[in-house]
Amino acid sequence: MATPTKPTRRTRVVAGSAKAARDSALWLDDRLPFARWLRPQLRKLFPSHWSFLLGELALYSFVFLLLTGTFLTLFYKPNPDVAFESVREISLEVRGGLLVRQLHHWSATVFVLAIVAHLCRVFFTGAFRKPRELTWMLGVVLFVLVLFNSFAGVSLLGDQLAFTGLRQAQGLLLSIPLVGTYLSAFAFGGGFPGDVLPRLFLTHVLLIPGILLAVVPLHALVLTWRQKHTERRSSRRESEERANEERAGRDHEHERRATAAGEHKVTGGPFFPYFAIKNGATALFTLGAISLLATLAKVNPVWEHGEYHVGGHPPAAQPFWYYGVLDGAQRLVPPWEIPVAGYVLQVGLWIPPLILTAFFGVLLLYPFLERRFTGDGDYHQLLDRPSQAPARTALGVAVITFFIVLWAGMWVSATPPAMHSAPAFPPPPAAPAALLTVPPGTYEMIILGLRVAVFVLPVLAFLVTRAVCRRRSA
Repeated sequence: MATPTKPTRRTRVVAGSAKAARDSALWLDDRLPFARWLRPQLRKLFPSHWSFLLGELALYSFVFLLLTGTFLTLFYKPNPDVAFESVREISLEVRGGLLVRQLHHWSATVFVLAIVAHLCRVFFTGAFRKPRELTWMLGVVLFVLVLFNSFAGVSLLGDQLAFTGLRQAQGLLLSIPLVGTYLSAFAFGGGFPGDVLPRLFLTHVLLIPGILLAVVPLHALVLTWRQKHTERRSSRRESEERANEERAGRDHEHERRATAAGEHKVTGGPFFPYFAIKNGATALFTLGAISLLATLAKVNPVWEHGEYHVGGHPPAAQPFWYYGVLDGAQRLVPPWEIPVAGYVLQVGLWIPPLILTAFFGVLLLYPFLERRFTGDGDYHQLLDRPSQAPARTALGVAVITFFIVLWAGMWVSATPPAMHSAPAFPPPPAAPAALLTVPPGTYEMIILGLRVAVFVLPVLAFLVTRAVCRRRSA
């Protein structure tokens, strides 16, 4: 008969710790019944299709953005006289500063890209319909806030590129009749650059992040958790494969993680452990992708652009891609001016921001506009395939085509004329060449072609997309 051995100290510590943790959990549950609430929450079903993780991708990019931004805030000085020098010091002298700057930049880029992709998925599948109108509207508000905060962050660098963008923004404010000078004084605190950097800094690190911290959980967690998730409509091929499996009597896994077949069917995997593991993998993938981009791709080297000087040439760099639409639209719109009662109305400057304002206004109210035109006021839990909504899909493709044409307008520039100075003054520095320069005559032809394309291509895209969708859904 074997002699029983005494448990080792490590075994006793582990067993005692497990018993203490269990007793503590039971003691808390007796007084605060978390288990009664937590058990059904952990078993809540979440969809399994990869497209439902685009929102999580934006969420984890936002978290990474906050962490890197907190580090940069410790070293940045929001003063026009020393802002550029502090950014240069962060990039070249602070240990790990350039990497954190790159991580912050790519986190913002992935954040905006993920929001755009998420909005497109929700729009083309009709996930914004009743009862999810409020979730859609909060998402549009988040998109607008993120775009403005990105502009504020880029402008804080204090280099020639950043202040060139701020100068354009001030010119746009000053072009507004009657109230333009007041708006410019309110934003800049006097002449350019005035107090715009401290004000942008507070907006960038306190005001808008505070709003985002309140709206993001409401949009991504509270409303989504309280409501049932939308169900992806299975394709014909998936339905046939499941029917064949059922006929063969196979024990398939889609009973737990299946795509939906009806408006009232709840499918997917439980939050724990299925969706929690997928979320963890998505977070690690987001962190790894952003870190890889920040390590290998150099962006926005302020030491090459140089500090801002009045009258200096802007650097040879285009705006960031999500501002290219506004910059390209300003190039395509003719420089129209209308003199009225002693005022010169800069109509050409107003049209691009008015187009964007109208776009975001329609986007915000689109669930109600579609309901008004279609008369569909029913509750929808089942997503549409894009081909099942030809008008909506064609409209979305037309709008995307319209913005792509505007975005293309920023990539080409006319060759700048040669600069000469008076004999008593030193020669001016040469203007840096843009990424794509063409002779002035060729530039005018390209702009004319884009002006025609901005009206023709969206219409063609709408008609072709609608025809393809009707053919596929027939």
